[in-house]
Amino acid sequence: MTTDSTAAGAALPAGPPLTARQEARRRRILHTSAELAGRGGFDAVQMREVAEASDVALGTLYRYFPSKVHLLVATMQDQLQHLHATLRKRPPTEPEPGARVAQTLMRAFRALQREPQLADAMVRALTFADRSVSPEVDTVSRLTTAIILDAMGLDGAPTPEQLSAVRVIEHTWHSALITWLSGRASIAQVKIDIETVCRLIDLTAPAPRA
Repeated sequence: MTTDSTAAGAALPAGPPLTARQEARRRRILHTSAELAGRGGFDAVQMREVAEASDVALGTLYRYFPSKVHLLVATMQDQLQHLHATLRKRPPTEPEPGARVAQTLMRAFRALQREPQLADAMVRALTFADRSVSPEVDTVSRLTTAIILDAMGLDGAPTPEQLSAVRVIEHTWHSALITWLSGRASIAQVKIDIETVCRLIDLTAPAPRA
């Protein structure tokens, strides 16, 4: 990612801008969703309870988020936006692009590790998402891509080979998160897998001009 305008474009799905009151209501809903998921995981997020705790009518909640899956995918989008902002304030320090991406993704992973129930709820929502949730899922993917591209620190637009490497890294990151949440991989193994796949970044770097 090379410009703030690109990142901003990835941050929210297309649609009419919200008023200040609507945005405040949406933020309350997402905060409540994250709190409930953090305490009890996917099953703890019940739409009626979210509406009551957010002080909105149930019908209003459904206008913002047609289902629990929509809500939790939007919660993941919100968490990624906060993470992206934090990473920009404290960018990775490794010298090589691949190592910077690995450092960034492990910082993101440790943030999720602190809230395993929330992480599990958001990942389950992504897994359950059907075509009706495609815009929200696409936004999550674009935010993840933006985080990786920012960590790479490119001077210009990424090459097709670099974008392909980024997609493979995203797939590996998602798979590693699932295997860790299910207890089938340790943090140490996740770190090894992330560092290994991130070496693709350095392999796809354009050759210097003669």
